[in-house]
Amino acid sequence: MNVILTGATGFVGSYVLAELLKINAKVAVILRPQSDLWRIKSLLPQCTLIEQNLESIDLAQNAINEFCPDALIHLAWEGVTNDKRNDATQITKNITVAHNLFTVMQKAGIKTLIGFGSQAEYGPANQVVDELTPTEPTTLYGVAKLAAHHLLKVLCAQNDIRFVWHRLFSSYGPKDHQSWFIPFLINELMNGRQPDMTAGTQLWDYIYVEDAARAVVATLVNLKSEGAFNLGSGESITIRSIAEMIRDQINPELTLGFGKVPFRPDQVMHLQADITRLNELALWQPQVPFLEGCTRTIEWYRTNGYSKN
Repeated sequence: MNVILTGATGFVGSYVLAELLKINAKVAVILRPQSDLWRIKSLLPQCTLIEQNLESIDLAQNAINEFCPDALIHLAWEGVTNDKRNDATQITKNITVAHNLFTVMQKAGIKTLIGFGSQAEYGPANQVVDELTPTEPTTLYGVAKLAAHHLLKVLCAQNDIRFVWHRLFSSYGPKDHQSWFIPFLINELMNGRQPDMTAGTQLWDYIYVEDAARAVVATLVNLKSEGAFNLGSGESITIRSIAEMIRDQINPELTLGFGKVPFRPDQVMHLQADITRLNELALWQPQVPFLEGCTRTIEWYRTNGYSKN
């Protein structure tokens, strides 16, 4: 199977690339010029490289045609971090890229398109959500993800292309972006600092990144997989429990600053994925319990230091 992958240098994308290579897929990675390759440098000799900005992806049409792709897995996205969640580029850049990328891939003859959405498409649901839960995003990031979902779903239906859309909940693991909660917490504790937090009563669904990547590949190879899928662990855990679990592995004597940060006015207190549909259609189950995933993550940071981006 020939697969084109965008977003391979990102956290989840790097693990998806590794999982694709495990099943002996032939992978072409689309990279921006001067991409930071630290997560995937060791994997690149096994890949075809197409160096092109996604904003001008039409210039790579010949190279993509020559690769003869069967599928596109599109993970690239501009503005993932919290400080960019309401930037106008969520709409102006990402939706245009999705449309142009589809046009190029359709001309190249793809039969499957797998896109990446977010729990943000649901908005602050404060409940266990399945794929029929109303989508009511409250950030431009969530709005743009939902718009990309509808756009690509329609385009795929018009062109007889199998369409899969993963709504990712919170992921974690080695090589994560340093701004996210678990890497931030690990770094603070390893440096002997007390991390200031909310009361920690929020219930969130965290999935280990290797499990998330395996799910993407499962929907690629199981042809009954089609439509939107919640991608999470299917379980929730309090932020307080996460912090205590990590603290106990690094330095049980350290005090945690619960309650020093107020809840945001729009704070989501319970967000958990119902993953029944993914279980049944993709024949996938998460394999890494949260405690084991935390242990693996902490050990990676002990060996490699704090991640770059």
